[in-house]
Amino acid sequence: MIGHLRTIAIDCPDPVALAAFYSELLGLPPAGGDHGWVIIGNGEGQPRIAFQHVQDHRPPAWPDPDHPQQMHFDITVDDIDAAEERVLALGATPLRRVEEDPDNLYRVYADPAGHPFCLEFTR
Repeated sequence: MIGHLRTIAIDCPDPVALAAFYSELLGLPPAGGDHGWVIIGNGEGQPRIAFQHVQDHRPPAWPDPDHPQQMHFDITVDDIDAAEERVLALGATPLRRVEEDPDNLYRVYADPAGHPFCLEFTR
């Protein structure tokens, strides 16, 4: 091993808003920053995610390969319907439902800045 992961940084147009979205979604507390760089999670036993302001941010258009997804989170949930209701209330946009396998359901959404993320439920 060469090093340890310290932070995952995500480009976005509004770091404060996107940090609030993921803080609520993942239960990670705000950990500081300003309007150009906002961090959630303490990095001590929890992930640390930073949101970085990018002027003229171009959101991904998943699954369009000309506008790649840039990054995505896979988030395991206990109740996919309840989780969907909550992420939609937070401002997520549904992209795709995949429920062909009754033992493994996942749904794809875009966060408020356009990055895809998945909610996954395994029976």
